[in-house]
Amino acid sequence: MTWRASSAWPYPWALKKMMFSICLFHAVIQDRRKFGPLGWNIRYEFTDGDLLMCQRQIKMMIDDYEVVPYQVIRVLCGEINYGGRVTDDKDRRLMNNLLHNYICAGVISESYSFSPSGTYTSPNATTVAETVDYVKSLPLVPQPEIFGLHENADITCDQNDTYAMFETVLSLQPRVNSGGGMSRDDVIEVSAKDIFERCPPPFDIDVVHHQYPTDYNQSMNTVLVQECIRYNAMIVVMRRSLQESLKALKGLVVMSPELEGVTNSIFDNQVPDMWADKAYPSLKPLSSWVIDLLERIKFINLWIDHGPPPVYWISGFFFPQAFLTGTLQNYARKHQIAIDTVAWNFNVQDTKTFDNTKAPPEDGCYVTGYFLEGARWDHATHQLAESRPKELYTDFPLMWLEPQQHRKNPIDGFYDCPAYKTLTRAGTLSTTGHSTNFVMYMEVPTDKSQSHWINSSVALFTALMF
Repeated sequence: MTWRASSAWPYPWALKKMMFSICLFHAVIQDRRKFGPLGWNIRYEFTDGDLLMCQRQIKMMIDDYEVVPYQVIRVLCGEINYGGRVTDDKDRRLMNNLLHNYICAGVISESYSFSPSGTYTSPNATTVAETVDYVKSLPLVPQPEIFGLHENADITCDQNDTYAMFETVLSLQPRVNSGGGMSRDDVIEVSAKDIFERCPPPFDIDVVHHQYPTDYNQSMNTVLVQECIRYNAMIVVMRRSLQESLKALKGLVVMSPELEGVTNSIFDNQVPDMWADKAYPSLKPLSSWVIDLLERIKFINLWIDHGPPPVYWISGFFFPQAFLTGTLQNYARKHQIAIDTVAWNFNVQDTKTFDNTKAPPEDGCYVTGYFLEGARWDHATHQLAESRPKELYTDFPLMWLEPQQHRKNPIDGFYDCPAYKTLTRAGTLSTTGHSTNFVMYMEVPTDKSQSHWINSSVALFTALMF
């Protein structure tokens, strides 16, 4: 139903309804920030000026048109007023998707609900006092459903607050030992020696290059060599800084600011900045980060010793975009077609696992190692399903990335799910033109609308925080 502004009664009614709706939308996008990356990839500072401009434009549109131009209002609000601050394309997709729930024909009806439970509805208030009374009747602690999120989002919000508090406590921790037990230097020395002993030696690039020479028909050889070079750059820095830090603790060399940063980070169980600058993106603490590094090196060594694996552990790649491009190159060169005409088919293989898959597909590749946040994979229905209570992350099944020429994108029955390296989600463009965190969009089967999963901020990740 579309109200005509020229009618005497619907005009003020529609205006009041739309004003309340845009105010609620403003509150929702402001409060989504407390959920961290689950709310927005980047924390935007929306202002009352954005809301005021939207209100003026809504009134102008209702005054000047015989019908309420919802699509025009959505474009003005989502692309210009609020959207002018949004720099991440995934956040822009979320912004425009949320607006469809607040700027639509249903808003000016007598009983419209902004949430599935019906707790948040469009009030049939005629005065400011009645509207204020209705707002006061709403729950003091907003439920995640009004943000479009699963109830597990409250756990994520509480975790973010806890991590922030612990970071503050850790920064205030005394650096001098005031009691019994091991001194601070002793703790750092033991940890540094343990990491150094477990740290693998650099790859012999000449041997790897000789074993896997550059081949026009096998781009994976180049990918493997590049991965070894990237890991070597990090391993060399780690081993050198650990050796120098141990000497500095004993007074054999000068404790430079860089070495002091390394020792402080080891004591705090954090990855030193010197290492992080050469490393892959990660949010893990130092103890988990070292274990993850050893698993990655093991994956590369198995590849070197036994050839390309039937299933690739996507989490083990330093630069997964190169691996994906190399797979497309293999297909394009095999069939002698232009690579820019090839796209991915995404086939979830939930009956296969890393262990029981012994042979690669004829075209493309099998990948595993993704984690799902905001939803889970239902093995019974073979599609996305709502998360279980208190289950924040779940393993995603093995995926067959199948190249196809002149692929036609499906219209429905899937969710265009963003895949990232870390839970931070936001990333910056590197010198290669790729994001430092975003990997790719993956089509995941579902029987629900895309908007449902977009509002829930469902995404895939190659690594978690632990």
